[in-house]
Amino acid sequence: MGLTRSDYRMTGLAVVVVLGAAITYYGGLGGDLVPFIVSGVALALLASLVGRSVEALGGRLGAGATGVVQSALGNLPELFVVLFALKSGLYEVARATIVGSILANVLLVLGLAFLVGGIKNGSQKFEQSAARTISMLLVLSVAALVVPALTAALHSPAAGHERGLSIVVSILLLGLFIASLPAALKRQKSEEGTEAAEATAEAEGAHEGGHEGPGWPLWLAITMLAVAGVGAAFVSDWFVAGLTPAMDKLGISEAFAGLVIVAIAGNAVENVVGIQLAARNQADYALSVILQSPLQITLVVAPALVLLSPLVGASFTLVLSPLLIAALILAVVVTIIVVLDGESNWLEGAALIVLYAIIAASFWWG
Repeated sequence: MGLTRSDYRMTGLAVVVVLGAAITYYGGLGGDLVPFIVSGVALALLASLVGRSVEALGGRLGAGATGVVQSALGNLPELFVVLFALKSGLYEVARATIVGSILANVLLVLGLAFLVGGIKNGSQKFEQSAARTISMLLVLSVAALVVPALTAALHSPAAGHERGLSIVVSILLLGLFIASLPAALKRQKSEEGTEAAEATAEAEGAHEGGHEGPGWPLWLAITMLAVAGVGAAFVSDWFVAGLTPAMDKLGISEAFAGLVIVAIAGNAVENVVGIQLAARNQADYALSVILQSPLQITLVVAPALVLLSPLVGASFTLVLSPLLIAALILAVVVTIIVVLDGESNWLEGAALIVLYAIIAASFWWG
């Protein structure tokens, strides 16, 4: 049992690109853009490797623990990127990245899944109850996330105490996540869970030539996760170091860089799985994979950033700009309207992608 050929290719490519990023960073090669581009590609590959390691580790620990491990570690590269951005004083990039990660999932990736799945398979149906549950969780978590920003924007008595309120909100959101762990850990492997795992494995190319590839032993999954995590920490530092020169060279704002470039680089490769599932007419699984990521951002990543920011000499709060608040609320409301009927088509997907492009364009100037 060990790595498949596709795993070897992905791991080898990640190693080569990470070495290239190290050479360009420490050697001062490539001017303003090349180090940023190479480190961005390396970050995306490492994010994919972290996701593969998490999947293998979660599978070894049991079906119930898979979601727990994914929630805790799946967004590790993105967490590093935002922490290094805070260390560099790029607060606007950090806040925009959190919102951008949510928007990229609920609009861009979900839209691509609907578009690809609709063109290939026609109108697709998914279970309404599951869509309703995950949508409501997303609404509630996003609502909690924007409360500190609203207190500042509306000049309430809590204005001026945003840091304290952000800490309270973060602790409560993490508490909600922890409270969900016992139920997740007790969840037994069911027939539906087995089908979901098989569908995900197929989408990620684990089956080569019609034969199932060997699974990862536990020690290998842990080792690969540790190596990818350490690599992600280094590459995140290089990525952020190259961000400011690249922004100056391209003439883009911090808000656009965080909302679009950093957010997509942090989790784009991982979310390709959801699009592949939709292409294979696995609409239920595609919806779950895609919408679980923004839930993890709101329940784990954003609170963790608030609590960990003092470690890098920053004081991060959940106070967002009015346009970020409006974009976040608009995106979540539109997503609920689209998914609650339990059916999707290519036109809905195209509309979601267009809305994402319009929101992204509105942040080009800041």
